[in-house]
Amino acid sequence: MTWLKLWSSSTKDDAKSTEPSRTTEAIESVTQTIDAATTSIQRETNQVLHSNVTAFTQPQTILATVVLTTASLGIFRFYKTYLRRIPQAVNINPSFLRRRSLVGRVTSVGDGDNFRIYHTPGGRLAGWGWFPGRRIPLDRKELKDQTIHVRLAGIDAPELAHFGRPAQPYGQEALEWLTSYVMGRRVRVYVYKADQYSRVVGSAYVWKGLWRRDVSMQMLKAGLATVYEAKSGVEFGKGDEQKYRKAEWWAKTKRKGMWSGKNKNFESPRDYKSRHGVGNPQNEVKP
Repeated sequence: MTWLKLWSSSTKDDAKSTEPSRTTEAIESVTQTIDAATTSIQRETNQVLHSNVTAFTQPQTILATVVLTTASLGIFRFYKTYLRRIPQAVNINPSFLRRRSLVGRVTSVGDGDNFRIYHTPGGRLAGWGWFPGRRIPLDRKELKDQTIHVRLAGIDAPELAHFGRPAQPYGQEALEWLTSYVMGRRVRVYVYKADQYSRVVGSAYVWKGLWRRDVSMQMLKAGLATVYEAKSGVEFGKGDEQKYRKAEWWAKTKRKGMWSGKNKNFESPRDYKSRHGVGNPQNEVKP
């Protein structure tokens, strides 16, 4: 029958037309769910970012950051200024001269008025001599290029034999006295200048019992050095020149060392150097 065919065909067409509609609805539902989730995530992310930005802009956070940065820079500056070890005289910054001092242990004595120290910044308080990693080398190979050559300021000791020149009377005695006085001991050196022979000129102090002794002063009192005499290049600590001249006068009065009168043909270190054509005594090369 014709009407039955028509009814049947219409029913099938309706079924076919509803299938795309349901698929579209499902897709739209999934899309809406995704959009809702995305919106929620964005909202939460914005809230977290806003919370973090707010936290970083809080006065407490800013203050803590400033304090931490300042402390870090301060520690680094303190280390660089006071705890960094200086291996040789050539490594001393010019701004250091006449402003700071060096603490170190004497590792060798080359002549009656110069020696070498191994710089130990901070001394025992910084662990030198007892803390692992703060050992002072004893072997010459380990000490190579690791010591500061110091020339005592303000004095001139009798010369040893150098470069074919004969030794002066009391030159050996001056060397032995200085060796026994400072060798292996901790000294503090106030540095005044650097010379062209990779040395520093300065006043050295060593503790003897409860008293701190000026090494140059003690050599003058022992009659084993003279006050440094030159037209230029002389270096003294503040107020030291008059004290040194008084100490030399005292040694002469007491006939100490080279002033004992045993050396009938006395010649000062300065005159000896002039006679042998040696230049500035304070810049003379010493072994």
